[in-house]
Amino acid sequence: MPVAASTHRIVLVLQYLGTDFYGWQRQPAHRNVQQEVEAAITGVVGQPVTLHAAGRTDTGVHAAAQVAHFDTTAPIPAHRWASVLNARLPKDILVRGSAAVAADWHARFSAQWRRYRYTLYTDRHPNLFLSALTWHYYQQPLDVGLIQQALEPLIGKHHLAAFHRANSGRPHSWVDVQAASCQRQGALVEIEVQASGFLYGMMRLLVGLLVEVGIGQRSPASFTEIWQTEQRDQVKYAAPARGLCLLRVGYPDFPLPEPIWFETLPRLTLPELFAFPCPA
Repeated sequence: MPVAASTHRIVLVLQYLGTDFYGWQRQPAHRNVQQEVEAAITGVVGQPVTLHAAGRTDTGVHAAAQVAHFDTTAPIPAHRWASVLNARLPKDILVRGSAAVAADWHARFSAQWRRYRYTLYTDRHPNLFLSALTWHYYQQPLDVGLIQQALEPLIGKHHLAAFHRANSGRPHSWVDVQAASCQRQGALVEIEVQASGFLYGMMRLLVGLLVEVGIGQRSPASFTEIWQTEQRDQVKYAAPARGLCLLRVGYPDFPLPEPIWFETLPRLTLPELFAFPCPA
């Protein structure tokens, strides 16, 4: 009697440009990240595979280090899956690394936190090299200090129903926010939030309201009052998806080294974008 092949659990660190995707989650009518990667794996192993991610990014949202896992009996060494899949994936998806994990390890349920970065480009002149990854917001100056002041009370466990979009299957709006910051890099303004998990549409709604603080339309105290009293009707605008990126996901014991997943979204000031050597 032949011996059944043993099953291995493989973890992937994925990057993707969300511009041409209707988000992470598999759906029949639209292009999505999950289906593209599952198709590449299926092409290797010859049978359907389900890919489980740390979180579901929305339409147009990017990922610098999404984490996902799948089970397989294929005899391919775990570290080889990255190169095997990169040869089959479209140009807007990349596997930065792969490794073996225990059978009870889960990309979603083993994660302790997720971190997102939202980037705004505030120069008055448009820039083609930034347009796919930033919100070009130039109408009024943004006060980074006011935005940081508004973010500080968010640290901790709160009921953030004010930043929870409809059509979510999540039964509550409790979020444990572990870090939140805003900083300026020249004409680029970066807002980062780290939390145990994120509500559907939370980051984009959060940034939309923070911009009102940054331009002086509302005070940091007003911002805090809105989410503390759950005034969802006062959060009217969601920032565009193109400025949002899933930066990284944290685990208590991750098998891949930090250079693969920790800081993989380049942080550049505008002069650095064009810092080419001049001809002699």
